Amino acid sequence: MANPWAGEVELVVDGQVRLCKLTLGALAELEARLGAGTLVELVERFEGGAFSSRDVMALCVAGLRGGGWRVTADDLLCADIAGGPVGAAKAAAEMLARAFATPAA
Repeated sequence: MANPWAGEVELVVDGQVRLCKLTLGALAELEARLGAGTLVELVERFEGGAFSSRDVMALCVAGLRGGGWRVTADDLLCADIAGGPVGAAKAAAEMLARAFATPAA
């Protein structure tokens, strides 16, 4: 079970519940994978609904790795993610929100 106070989000991959968390290391990996741009720009894209499937994939991989699963983007290409692309996008958005939320939020 995910602990939202610790920034965790659940993502069901191939029928298994996996924990996702955007740790500092996962965020650094995410920045490197996305190349140009900042995480603030990524958050703004999600807030404005202008994110890409590449953004969603990169966030899911980073979050899963931050949650302890040594997964790669190639591993997720053929994986069944509960809720499909919409489910993955919702989990990605929730990861961003929880990573940057203050305790009072």
